Amino acid sequence: MKATYALSKPTIVVGESTKLSLVIRFGADGKKDDAPRRRLNLSLVLDRSGSMGGTPLRQAIKAAQALVGEMKENDRLSVVIYDDDVETIVDHAPIKDKKAIQTRIGQVRAGGCTNLSGGWLEGCKNVKKNAGKDEVNRVLLLTDGQANTGITDNAVLTKTAREKALEGVITTTLGFGSGFNEDLLIGMAREAEGNFYFIESPEDVEQVFKIELEGLASVVGQNLVVNVAPEGGVVEHGWVLNKYRTKEKGSELEVTLGDVYAVEEKVLALEIQVKAPSAGTHKLATIKYAYQEVVDGAIKDLTGELTVTANAGTAEEAAAATADLGVVGEARRLESAKAKEEAVELADKGDLKTAAQKLRKMAEELRNSPLANQFEFAEEMEQLEHFADRLEKRSYDGVVRKELRDQSYQAATRHRGDLAQRGTAGGSSAGLPTVTSEEGGIVLRCEKDGGKLRIRVVSDGFDSTKNVQFPRAIREEGVSYLVEQVVPSADGGFYRVQGSIKRLLRPGETVVARGSSGSSRSSSSSKKAAKAPATAADLPTCNEIGTGVLVQCVPEGKKLRARVVSDGFNPNFNIRFPRSIRELGVLYVCEEVVEASGGGSYIANGEIKRLIQ
Repeated sequence: MKATYALSKPTIVVGESTKLSLVIRFGADGKKDDAPRRRLNLSLVLDRSGSMGGTPLRQAIKAAQALVGEMKENDRLSVVIYDDDVETIVDHAPIKDKKAIQTRIGQVRAGGCTNLSGGWLEGCKNVKKNAGKDEVNRVLLLTDGQANTGITDNAVLTKTAREKALEGVITTTLGFGSGFNEDLLIGMAREAEGNFYFIESPEDVEQVFKIELEGLASVVGQNLVVNVAPEGGVVEHGWVLNKYRTKEKGSELEVTLGDVYAVEEKVLALEIQVKAPSAGTHKLATIKYAYQEVVDGAIKDLTGELTVTANAGTAEEAAAATADLGVVGEARRLESAKAKEEAVELADKGDLKTAAQKLRKMAEELRNSPLANQFEFAEEMEQLEHFADRLEKRSYDGVVRKELRDQSYQAATRHRGDLAQRGTAGGSSAGLPTVTSEEGGIVLRCEKDGGKLRIRVVSDGFDSTKNVQFPRAIREEGVSYLVEQVVPSADGGFYRVQGSIKRLLRPGETVVARGSSGSSRSSSSSKKAAKAPATAADLPTCNEIGTGVLVQCVPEGKKLRARVVSDGFNPNFNIRFPRSIRELGVLYVCEEVVEASGGGSYIANGEIKRLIQ
């Protein structure tokens, strides 16, 4: 593994207090393909609670099967499924019969509530009993809901994740859809030194699994810990910009970065306030780092050291020195991540106005920086403005919060373009003027690409592979637009839209206003209480939950008790539900579930269907 560093400014002014950005990069020493592949020791922990029914579970199964297909015969894997109960459906063992494992995974069906802690701890146990120091030992925890049975306390679960990491078992968390607890899953991943992924759409899960496996199969250094010792005579103060675990030890900082992959640099960014007493070269800090690496087939404890220096000169010399835009960009990326995190904290307290102002201020700083002509930062400005607009319109919902937290997390801990700025929610073209002819304009189209909404030029004479800077607030998957003008960016890497934007309607296409919809949890409803046929077999069927609410029957003594298993409902409440259709093992999709006027129980309203898996 190699380490390098760079400063935002190569020369500072003598005697003047100056803020510098310092970026330290850790990566493969040589070609990425040269990194030895370590044996994988994994447990896949799959949420099969009722809310995963339909497309989510089908896509998760497909992704899990693809994961098995990419593993090697000497890798070890177990598969744990959980709802109320926990079951290891594939025993922890080397991958000998991929087809058999894939077939068993394909037999998983949705069930009841979400015993996240039970499933995760079972996965940890499977990995721990076979863990080796020369292997990559990791639990992949996928869930779409809240932990509502077993251990449900966030603080206990995150603390336990840290303890498991100290035992050598790392946890990666994958949040599926809009119902999971992102604070819990991000907290667990951070404490466990793993990764977190927001899988906003079911079709994205396979790509995310592939990203995680790509990293795990290219580990070049494990348990990377960095010690930053500033030079007291020059450095006045220092801050870590990333969201890594950090300890202060006097004037020194100890930062835990975790595993380093050949396919992805691990970046540590700091800001330091410096003041050089005289002209010449000055030592700013000593960077010491320790990690484990496979050497000649065995794990070795290795260390390294960097000495950070800067030149001090006159104001003219400092002004003439060229700034390192790569370092400036890293710092700005992390400042934007911090602004998003702080905006979430403000919005959670109800201060949406200040949260929006914080995001707009960050966008303005980027707009006035030399980075504005790079597509990444042009897109970042658009993201910030989009989220600020949502906050100002009081459209701060669970999906917006998850996108903000995910974008902040990925920027602060990862260094992959395919994980940055992900998000597809919140856009609508319904308010645009419409046209039916392409004449007099340039045609663009919005498509989803790896968890992002991207705009491409369709008209002839343009490079259809280049991105287009375009307002995110009106991006809508599958929609075509007619714009007055498209011009290349200053660096030629992307296009900018100029002039009016209209929606281009294709033959037979109509405008449908997009809005939020969800299951009712109110205490009143215009719908009548549900009526049902003689048996569950006579119910109409469906294979998707959609906006419905999932109900399951469980045995309670000699009776079958109905309960709601969709996220956001109390699974301990009784529900008024037709007795004639209650059958063990059946999942029902109710059009609506409302809380009874007296509280403490639910009523099933509207149509009831039987979910076919």
